Amino acid sequence: MINISLIVCTFALHNLTKMQLEFYKYQGTGNDFVMIDNRLGIFPKENVQLIAHLCDRRFGIGGDGLILLENDTNTNFRMVYYNSDGNQSSMCGNGGRCLVAFAKKLNVINSSCTFIATDGLHHATIADDGLVSLQMIDVIHVKITPDYVFLNTGSPHHVQLVEDLKNYNIKENGAAIRYGQLYGAAGSNVNFVKQINAETFSLRTYERGVEDETLSCGTGATAVAIAMNAIGKTNSTSIHLNVEGGKLEVSFDENNGQFTNIFLKGPAEFVFKGEIDIITN
Repeated sequence: MINISLIVCTFALHNLTKMQLEFYKYQGTGNDFVMIDNRLGIFPKENVQLIAHLCDRRFGIGGDGLILLENDTNTNFRMVYYNSDGNQSSMCGNGGRCLVAFAKKLNVINSSCTFIATDGLHHATIADDGLVSLQMIDVIHVKITPDYVFLNTGSPHHVQLVEDLKNYNIKENGAAIRYGQLYGAAGSNVNFVKQINAETFSLRTYERGVEDETLSCGTGATAVAIAMNAIGKTNSTSIHLNVEGGKLEVSFDENNGQFTNIFLKGPAEFVFKGEIDIITN
């Protein structure tokens, strides 16, 4: 058990409440998350500043995002995901896989489950070795241009092939696309890709909300696998993805440019558990 104390600055000088918050840290191929069991509904979900502080790697716990596990009447649980900037965001594939592992640790599920997220219903299984297979949403529309591919795998993704992936400036070039005219104010996640062989691709991802490169992105890996099939770089429907933090696998069915039965598979690992004192209004 790790005990951390954090005082969150607030402009209010009265009606302050101190509470002790239990948290868990998980990572999936280097994509790391602060996980909180919010089935009792006590977490101050609208406190953007608090969430950003908890995700801060210098002053808080540290993570690419924060995820709440909540009750749901029709599924095993609900996933509520926040980027490290404190704002609620679209689907996170690695976060979803980590939440499945978290739910198993809490004895909410056994080896299989369904859960609801911002992009809809998800099915998942977790093996004894910790590998989580997560069903992603169907992809019906893939925009193909000479320079890039764009698709939504629960989050929007720009996919672009580059020659020298190892030395490519991901933050600078990713930010230029994310904030450029292509995607307007909402922006997009940006993936840079290099083909390794007929069934394997390496990728590096710039994530909006984190506003930097992350070691892995699950919806990004899913987008790359589908994009590479859509443009004919591979005929395989089971793709291996090398990310900076490890390896992922994406499988799917393809029919006339539509992609269904999509699964993202990879490890989801418990890192540590702790308690943190927070002060809120």
